[in-house]
Amino acid sequence: MEYSSILHSLHVVPSPHVKNKLFVFCIMLSLWVYMIYCCVGYCSTMPNLAYGSVGSGRENDAEVDNQETSLGASRDLLNNENDLDSRGEEWDEIRGEAKALDDNAMSGFLNESESKKLPQAIIIGVKKGGTRALLEFLRLHPDIRAVGAEPHFFDRNYDKGLEWYRELMPKSSDSQLTMEKTPSYYVTKEVPARIYAMSKDTKLIVVVRDPVTRAISDYTQTRSKKPDIPSFETLTFKNMSMGLIDTTWSAVQIGMYAKHLERWIQFFPMEQLLFVSGERLISDPAGEMARVQDFLGLRMVVTEKHFHFNPAKGFPCLKRPEGNSKPHCLGKTKGRTHPNIDPEVVQRLRDFYKPFNRKFYQMTGHDFGWDRDES
Repeated sequence: MEYSSILHSLHVVPSPHVKNKLFVFCIMLSLWVYMIYCCVGYCSTMPNLAYGSVGSGRENDAEVDNQETSLGASRDLLNNENDLDSRGEEWDEIRGEAKALDDNAMSGFLNESESKKLPQAIIIGVKKGGTRALLEFLRLHPDIRAVGAEPHFFDRNYDKGLEWYRELMPKSSDSQLTMEKTPSYYVTKEVPARIYAMSKDTKLIVVVRDPVTRAISDYTQTRSKKPDIPSFETLTFKNMSMGLIDTTWSAVQIGMYAKHLERWIQFFPMEQLLFVSGERLISDPAGEMARVQDFLGLRMVVTEKHFHFNPAKGFPCLKRPEGNSKPHCLGKTKGRTHPNIDPEVVQRLRDFYKPFNRKFYQMTGHDFGWDRDES
């Protein structure tokens, strides 16, 4: 009995005050460990916000796509987009996607309400029109979240299903708009019905440019990868002596904008399509971006203060209005030079496109001015 009493007296019971201190200490220790863990993970995934380096991850892809706006030897921003069979179109672009996020977009980085959503707006065309430039301009807006690579869901991967498509999209909050761009959608006959089946309210953007210049730009890019292809003149005609244009050649077919538009308006009202001038994206990027932001129901955030015209390049570069960082251009200084095309072939192409252009102007209610020199 005495031994038991001694053992009982040695048993120390901590007071409630000590228990509270231990409890608070454990909570604080847990919080510190959690914060350190989060910081380590955050820093490892945080993009480089030095805007001057935004395009460094894309320079190799962009080099393949820089070409000119005229039929001579000028260079342009509009060709800084991926060809259908280029490596840039594969998911290599995802490496640089985080670099396109700005400080405003990072504010929702840890927001638990963010989720992956199907796109509410899609840039559907056209190839070599300026879709890459438009996408990069839009990604300056904090209310836009866009996937960098071209998903090609509605023309190549439709059998994989909408959930596969959704997983390709970046996370966004309820106040942000999810977008993607795949220029081949515009000319693929099955796509309008498929997008309509996903959502009849999808907003569609088409970037167009002079179809003759676009065709030569398209050919120039292809020739850079396949130097042994026939000449532009040879590919343009079914029968050169008779002057019959080969409309099965994709470089020619894409520029028949009115023909492709007829398929889209069977499913979508014109109010849901916006036609952006590729030429104006160079000459007046802020003005064209104002139209795009209004169409998408966005705040007017991307303005003239975001653009810096580089006379050496001949097109606008992007800049942060509040910073002193170097403007970011979408391609290297030297773009690919267009070949010298027989002027007679160029004129025949212009004559060929005239009725398509005029019908396109009538359908869209906008004269893009591609035929003014010939009128």
